[in-house]
Amino acid sequence: MNSIYEKIHQQIRKVVEDAFAACARNGSLPEVELPEIPVEVPREKGFGDFSTTVVMQAAKQLRMPPGKAAEILIQAMDLADTYIDKAECAGPGFINFYLNRQWLYDALRLIQEKKENYGELDIGKNIRVNVEFVSANPTGPLHMGNARGGALGDCIASILMKAGYDVTREFYINDTGNQIEKFGASLEARYLQQLLGEDKVPFPEDGYHGEDIIEHARAYISQYGDALLNETPEKRREKLVQYALPINIERIRKMLSSYGIEYDVWFSEKSLHEGGEVAETIRFLKDHGYTVEKDGAIWLNGEKLGLEKDEVLVRNNGVPTYLAADIAYHRNKFVTRGFDWCINLWGADHHGHVARMKAAMAPFGVSPDRLEVVIFQLVRLFRNGEIARMSKRSGKTISLEDLLEEVGRDAARFFFNMKTAGSHMDFDLDLAVSQSNDNPVYYVQYAHARICSLIRKLREEEGVVLKDTDRINPELLTKDEELELIRKLSEYPEEVRLAAKTLEPSRLTRYVMDVAANFHSFYNACRVKGEEEPLMMARLMLVDSTRIVIRNVLDLISIHAPEKM
Repeated sequence: MNSIYEKIHQQIRKVVEDAFAACARNGSLPEVELPEIPVEVPREKGFGDFSTTVVMQAAKQLRMPPGKAAEILIQAMDLADTYIDKAECAGPGFINFYLNRQWLYDALRLIQEKKENYGELDIGKNIRVNVEFVSANPTGPLHMGNARGGALGDCIASILMKAGYDVTREFYINDTGNQIEKFGASLEARYLQQLLGEDKVPFPEDGYHGEDIIEHARAYISQYGDALLNETPEKRREKLVQYALPINIERIRKMLSSYGIEYDVWFSEKSLHEGGEVAETIRFLKDHGYTVEKDGAIWLNGEKLGLEKDEVLVRNNGVPTYLAADIAYHRNKFVTRGFDWCINLWGADHHGHVARMKAAMAPFGVSPDRLEVVIFQLVRLFRNGEIARMSKRSGKTISLEDLLEEVGRDAARFFFNMKTAGSHMDFDLDLAVSQSNDNPVYYVQYAHARICSLIRKLREEEGVVLKDTDRINPELLTKDEELELIRKLSEYPEEVRLAAKTLEPSRLTRYVMDVAANFHSFYNACRVKGEEEPLMMARLMLVDSTRIVIRNVLDLISIHAPEKM
């Protein structure tokens, strides 16, 4: 048993099922075919610890007002050997359950038993999941969209692993197509400018203007001289791309690694073309009637797939579009590599692409529901109350490298996971580096460091060490601040479950901030040092359990849990 909530839910469902069976036997209620019994935490504390709406769901079969049926059901409930103290009917048929404190004390014992494994679940049943995120064009530095998508994607992958899924992190390298052609043209212009003079060589209007392009050109000349002057433009661009692209990809890998992200797979778009998968995918769609030909081009048949319009797969010059490669890529994920579920993190500008990609999986026997796309919104950076714009390297927007230099990995990852992916985000650079309780990541890390300091001082100054927790009596913890902290700690596995279900890591940043707040309230109200030993040890057990939970959350979202600050 990994979650006290899991045990409570099981108890409530069994109590309800047994009560229905008892009522059917004595004739007070008709026999019903029960739906899965929902168990929820009421929004208002006054409505108990947990509640169910099962009577309202079964109202038609019961053939009586839900409130009356609920009262009859409650009378038939056997609450012996459960955490349930009492059950009451409320409103139009809600059944609210009020628990005794034993579940809180058992939750504390569970944390001490599981330690770093507390929060692990098996709801994923080892289902194979591919989480693809960032996948930036390898033509320049990573920007704020990549930064937010990276933090979100990596945390989603970690949460799913914690919940029992078999997760593969993947980066899709866009190493072919228009952006690579533009990259080659930009490199060629900078190369020629270095050798012939800027005024002699025009720079492409839509070229990449970053300082890194000039650096590549200079480095190439330093290593190979002017040998490319005698090549054709096509060959010159090809060789410059072959030189610069691996350098850029390695820079991206290192930058993401310093951001706490390690990928299992780096998948090359070019390999889909060279391996024949794009051509094979187009042929499959054509052979199975999912394409139409018009204006000399091959189009995806929108009408057959339930889309608003047809989409070009192969241009009239015979060159496949990005959509064709993307369909081949997702076919590779589902059909060739056999992933059960694929999750993509895309910026808001890709919103219109979602329906196309989901629909395009149907011809390959893949349900659109197996492809999940998390759309995340733009980020605005603020410094001194004003929008921060310029990057040192790219000459345009601030890069991920700039951000990490300024605020560090912990603040960046925490801030990017504080809001739901679909909400716009204002990132306050000044707040992210401030050492105050207003800075959420500092607030949480300080709580962890404060706990470690407390435990360390008790050990060094008093010789007090937490050991043999089986002999500690947590039932001595009766103050409101103690009970509220335990209640909050008990919620962690449930937060993992809900974050995995909704793909929203922001649940966990909010949760760990609440844990820190509850701990500070407890710390201000309850002494540990100087109490009678039984109470001191019970409180030390609670303090250590809080340390475990905060560390587990921070580890999960790849943020440091400092022991000193």
